[in-house]
Amino acid sequence: MDWKEVLRRRLATPHNAPNRKKSEQELKDEEMDLFTKYYSEWKGGRKNTNEFYKTIPRFYYRLPAEDEVLLQKLREESRAVFLQRKSRELLDNEELQNLWFLLDKHQTPPMIGEEAMINYENFLKVGEKAGPKCKQFFTAKVFAKLLHTDSYGRISIMQFFNYVMRKVWLHQTRIGLSLYDVAGQGYLRESDLENYILELIPTLPQLDGLEKSFYSFYVCTAVRKFFFFLDPLRTGKIKIQDILACSFLDDLLELRDEELSKESQETNWFSAPSALRVYGQYLNLDKDHNGMLSKEELSRYGTATMTNVFLDRVFQECLTYDGEMDYKTYLDFVLALENRKEPAALQYIFKLLDIENKGYLNVFSLNYFFRAIQELMKIHGQDPVSFQDVKDEIFDMVKPKDPLKISLQDLINSNQGDTVTTILIDLNGFWTYENREALVANDNENSADLDDT
Repeated sequence: MDWKEVLRRRLATPHNAPNRKKSEQELKDEEMDLFTKYYSEWKGGRKNTNEFYKTIPRFYYRLPAEDEVLLQKLREESRAVFLQRKSRELLDNEELQNLWFLLDKHQTPPMIGEEAMINYENFLKVGEKAGPKCKQFFTAKVFAKLLHTDSYGRISIMQFFNYVMRKVWLHQTRIGLSLYDVAGQGYLRESDLENYILELIPTLPQLDGLEKSFYSFYVCTAVRKFFFFLDPLRTGKIKIQDILACSFLDDLLELRDEELSKESQETNWFSAPSALRVYGQYLNLDKDHNGMLSKEELSRYGTATMTNVFLDRVFQECLTYDGEMDYKTYLDFVLALENRKEPAALQYIFKLLDIENKGYLNVFSLNYFFRAIQELMKIHGQDPVSFQDVKDEIFDMVKPKDPLKISLQDLINSNQGDTVTTILIDLNGFWTYENREALVANDNENSADLDDT
């Protein structure tokens, strides 16, 4: 056949042309064929997938809704079983006594004074004999952590045993707190912590004298300290880890000591004398006995020398009911004023001083509050101090990053936040600061007189 004829026939059949535009139906059919092909390969080929993919953990577990009662019950039961299993993994009293016996038996001479020591070789031998529950404590890392300056390369048996006891106590407390974690998310809400402390009261001998009618006020007083310092953003919940990391739980459980000294009780916020003192102050301030404090009633707090300007800010910023403060809000106020060196307390007071809500204090803010101090000085027959002098002293003390603004972080970093806030809100505090040199000299004279006698 002539090549010309072949070419003519080829051009006459557009269906077989390689550049022919496909119809819409043909494109859909081709897409479906490809989808079917790849889907079949994926579905059929999952058995050949890398085994590593099977170990990818699940990242999100939805919490049961309120109406999903069965799922909620299942979750509660599974958490209870989990916590029981964790509890069984801890050393009990008999096992701790056995551990102490083994450590004492394998001590490495010579002793340092009356303190028994143990070297790494004997340390490992005790680990083998102590049982599987103790295995986590007998590691090179733990030994190195407790190794200090012993020339023989040994650690103190007592220090190691105290370390084990502390770890066991932390895990026991973690499990105990987790039982009150209703959501199971590692947090305690205010009501959860209230239930925990309420059920803890009968186990604390130092609280035996409390009347049951006072329990609710005691619980409120105790819980408030946790939330004031550990929940600065006021989310209404605290991490269990944060509770364990702070010293508050130690202070609370210190009340188990039947021979706790009077001095220790007075400095412990959770003690019965401290709780009764705070609540007694509240009742004394409440002159109309309506269970709430007005601005006028709160003005008699402490030495009754806080400025009206500051008290106005307290009632503007804090939660009140018909312009009056309840006991819980009062506790925040007391915690802030009694702990002015603490960042959480400074944050509370700074918010009140920041009248323009700018996140910093400027000359206007300082002058606004110090004017009230000057007015009180006039009322008490004192010569008002120049604001310019006080302003310069404050900026010199704080040394802010911006020479015209004082931020909360500047106050915290300066370690002078308690002094600055006292100068601005309390006449008695300002007078003490202004006469600090004379007071120190007077104290030294009194000490000298006592030494002479």
